[in-house]
Amino acid sequence: MSDTLRLQKETHVLIIGGGFAGIQCAKSLAGADIKVTLADRHNYHLFQPLLYQVASAVLSPADIAAPIRRIFRHQNNIRVVLAKLQAVDFSKQKAFFPNATVDYDYLVLATGVTHSYFGHDEWAGQAPGLKTLDEALEIRRRILTAYEAAEWEADIESRKAKLTFVVVGGGPTGVELAGALKEIASQTIPKDFRNIDTTTTRIILIEAGTRLLSALPEQLGEKARKDLTQMGVEVRLNSPVTNIQNGLVSIGEEQLPAENVIWAAGVRGSKYAETLGVELDVQGRIKVLKDLSLPGIKNVFAIGDLACVMDQKTGQPVPGVAPAAIQMGRLVAENIKAELTTKKRRTFVYRDKGGMATIGRNRAVASIAGLNFSGFPAWLVWSLVHIIPLVGFRSKFMVIFNWIWNYFSVSKSARLITGRPPMNVKEALPVTPPVKGQDPEE
Repeated sequence: MSDTLRLQKETHVLIIGGGFAGIQCAKSLAGADIKVTLADRHNYHLFQPLLYQVASAVLSPADIAAPIRRIFRHQNNIRVVLAKLQAVDFSKQKAFFPNATVDYDYLVLATGVTHSYFGHDEWAGQAPGLKTLDEALEIRRRILTAYEAAEWEADIESRKAKLTFVVVGGGPTGVELAGALKEIASQTIPKDFRNIDTTTTRIILIEAGTRLLSALPEQLGEKARKDLTQMGVEVRLNSPVTNIQNGLVSIGEEQLPAENVIWAAGVRGSKYAETLGVELDVQGRIKVLKDLSLPGIKNVFAIGDLACVMDQKTGQPVPGVAPAAIQMGRLVAENIKAELTTKKRRTFVYRDKGGMATIGRNRAVASIAGLNFSGFPAWLVWSLVHIIPLVGFRSKFMVIFNWIWNYFSVSKSARLITGRPPMNVKEALPVTPPVKGQDPEE
């Protein structure tokens, strides 16, 4: 069999990436006389806004992910392939994968972003980020294992370090994760351990800037800070991290002993973008024209978080959020179809639907259509907004069920430690058998 995939003569659109942008672009090409190939290195579409709930043991991976093939099971003009893009020859209109070469008429790059450690990639092993399911499961494993290790730990200082969690970055992910970690420590697991008091766990949220949630109005960032502080989270503003090493987080000259660090401080374009020979912004995203095509390469587009395009209203880059990615995917599909019927392309106009972040039980902040609000109403709106886009009835049902169960029982239903996590115990406590006649569960 040839290593070149021979396609039919219809116009062929190759989409790289099965995130919000790529999925929407493919959906918007349904019914057109166009052949579509959607390639992704994973076989599932991930609802990233709820990743932190997998990391904090509220939801299971299957609750926020859906097989890409199932999403397109009724769309006959699309083929889904599990493959990682290796290179592109723009002049010959060819994309290269490990075992195949694919010809295209239009190429849509929607590979998203990854973490930015601001020149300190060596921190990645000690401070994992939260962009993929694997990372969410690794963070969940570290969180739960930290309590198990602390239960065994006899050395007081080592135990304190195990019960100290540092979240770096005061954006939505950092704020939501810090609140979830505090709820686990203070509400979910206090009765589950015998040798430690989990309510003494320190949750520290570190932000280099002057406030939290910089993409939202300032009063909402301040409201989030107050809510987190009231919950018991230590919020440190104007505190850039200078080093992460050997269980220590450095902020200038200060060193915080902490064995659990989670990175939520920055993003950059996928590493593949650096190999394309196109102009990138400071965050490694591809600078695109107003129709989202690459300068000088009319039949190649970049969409979603990978694209750097200016908001015509604010003059600032369009934020890397799901609504923007969906709008980009839809526009590119419409432009491709329009061009095949000799119509002109439209330029991208971002329609800002607002922003929000949940902080904890009955706590959230939201800015929608110029209206700023917080508390239970914002929390309820946040819940509804994050249920509607989930793919599949099962996902919606399971998320709703788990949220209701968690709300009334104050429990996390996905507290399983998978794999073989290391138990880093400096000095183990002796195991004392229960007194005769005493119920070991008392």
